[in-house]
Amino acid sequence: MQQLASYLSGAWQNGRGRARTIHHAISNEALWEVTSDGLDMAQARRYAIDHGGSALRAMTFVERAAMLKAVAKYLLEHKETFYALSAQTGATRADSWVDIEGGIGTLFTYAGLGARELPDDTLWPEDELIPLSKGGGFAARHVLTSKSGVAVHINAFNFPCWGMLEKLAPTWLAGMPAIVKPATASAQVTQAMVKAIVDSGLVPDGALSLICGGAGSLLDHLDFQDVVTFTGSAQTGQSLRVHPNLVANAVPFTMEADSLNCCVLGDDVTPEQPEFALFIREVVREMTAKAGQKCTAIRRIIVPQTQLQAVSDALVARLQAVRVGDPAQEGVKMGALINHEQRADVQEKVNALIEAGCEVRLGGSADLQAAGAFFPPTLLFCPQPDETPAAHAIEAFGPVATLMAYQRREHALQLARAGQGSLAGTLVTADGALAREFILGAARAHGRIQVLNEESAKESTGHGSPLPQLLHGGPGRAGGGEELGGLRAVKHYLQRTAVQGSPTMLASIGKQWVRGAKVQEDRIHPFRKYFEELQPGDSLLTPRRTMTEADIVNFACLSGDHFYAHMDKIAAAESIFGERVVHGYFVISAAAGLFVDAGVGPVIANYGMENLRFIEPVKPGDTLQVRLTCKRKTTKRQKTAEEKPTGVVEWAVEVFNQHQQAVALYSILTLVARQHGDFTD
Repeated sequence: MQQLASYLSGAWQNGRGRARTIHHAISNEALWEVTSDGLDMAQARRYAIDHGGSALRAMTFVERAAMLKAVAKYLLEHKETFYALSAQTGATRADSWVDIEGGIGTLFTYAGLGARELPDDTLWPEDELIPLSKGGGFAARHVLTSKSGVAVHINAFNFPCWGMLEKLAPTWLAGMPAIVKPATASAQVTQAMVKAIVDSGLVPDGALSLICGGAGSLLDHLDFQDVVTFTGSAQTGQSLRVHPNLVANAVPFTMEADSLNCCVLGDDVTPEQPEFALFIREVVREMTAKAGQKCTAIRRIIVPQTQLQAVSDALVARLQAVRVGDPAQEGVKMGALINHEQRADVQEKVNALIEAGCEVRLGGSADLQAAGAFFPPTLLFCPQPDETPAAHAIEAFGPVATLMAYQRREHALQLARAGQGSLAGTLVTADGALAREFILGAARAHGRIQVLNEESAKESTGHGSPLPQLLHGGPGRAGGGEELGGLRAVKHYLQRTAVQGSPTMLASIGKQWVRGAKVQEDRIHPFRKYFEELQPGDSLLTPRRTMTEADIVNFACLSGDHFYAHMDKIAAAESIFGERVVHGYFVISAAAGLFVDAGVGPVIANYGMENLRFIEPVKPGDTLQVRLTCKRKTTKRQKTAEEKPTGVVEWAVEVFNQHQQAVALYSILTLVARQHGDFTD
């Protein structure tokens, strides 16, 4: 039997010593031996840092985003290889789609976020200038820079592809190399994807390492520049969290643990309403997808006492119709658990719940002598949820959920919180007031809550689907960590530092102009410069324009805005302004008339406006002037060779009056032509 090799220090390596065996979930055939004994973990970490880390840190955020996109496209082209191996884990094609293409989709999402929202630089200014002195000469801002260590990702068996990719995306975007340690039971799927990434040549040498087997002494060699993430059981995660070296060196540790997630049926829903059928469908889908082997799966079904029997009957009927077996056979909707050990563990947990007072409404026992690691859909009922702590603490990590009833709304909230922290919860209701009451009472115990009704169900991604844009994590038993959530996840692998100095110095550090910093003026209008020629701080001070009553009247007639503060002299005199004032939007329009260069040039289009604030009122007779300053630049990557190369330039606009008082502050974005393209197929 062949050994599943690890990829460390830039080479595929076999461990030495006692090995574990990976079995086929359906046939129980022995597939691979797995061991990492004898592999040099200290050297592997150093290699990842010296080679992968240095190369990634030299790339800008935008360049790293382009790398993510290229890797995602490559993996998508080779997806059938991963599907074939995923079938060995007992997963259906639909289960594997979530794992494989869902993971690849996460890479695409982070590639897009990085390209659109992060600077084309190796330093990320996180916020705007923070004034620290009355005169404006001393200020601060927070900046984010890459750590010089390695990210160690310890993943669970249930999503061998998605579990790796959803962590790799923000890790690489932050400029850190990663050492991935998948769970042994499905490590062959992860290894195939790692091999594809390595063979693609799209990532720097050392940016990705793989341990097939135990982590060995790896955690002993980490320091404060490293990061550890863990996905798996709460018990294992807690033991890793207090690893002596992680504690001694304050190594950041993020934990995402299995939890007893709940689905609550609102007391406004009756069997005649569409939400009732949606509730049944959602529970059954979450119980049977991936054979219930999901950290977000519904484990507790909380319903009004008045609907208990109706829900129970509907769930039993729906679950009985789920065909369990080899996913290769037509009509099979649920496959096997990952292996015999997992099947035995699920049976043990179900037995414990029964001993604690739960009753079996469907399923409950597996044929432990069968070759396939199958476990039937199992619905338990807890008659006394308040007096049965086990129903909120014991998780059978399979197609198992426990039904329980609540007497009143506050009781439902108590039961929802009784899981002591979960990754995801769902409330099914058509009542907006009830939804608000539930969020106020239960959100503190959940990382994510879906409110499902007839309207949202048409496009809902479901209770158990973590999305790249949203937080994945939860308090308490769920681990207390955070993953995904858009760019929030990237910051976990960066160091935040408060930097103090003069505005000009802060602008130089961030390569972004900030208000109060020095500007550069020359005889060439900034709109006549190509993207490459523009530099942050390039500025234009415009001629002046005096506002008149005729301007107010003309703009009101043109726009249709006859608000009293502009047009009613008597009412305006009694307002906070004391007299008529110029339309704010005319001030913006007049400012554009002052700073725009009308001729054909590199500036192609107005791309948008941000952070508009009107500071002081403008009255007839006031004279306005504008300062336009290049604030930051972001390169737009070409999608085709024919596409015109461009970049987005953010300009700071300051409109001030004859007293040098700012009357309006905002930013505009323009699409600017580049002189040179960068398209690569």
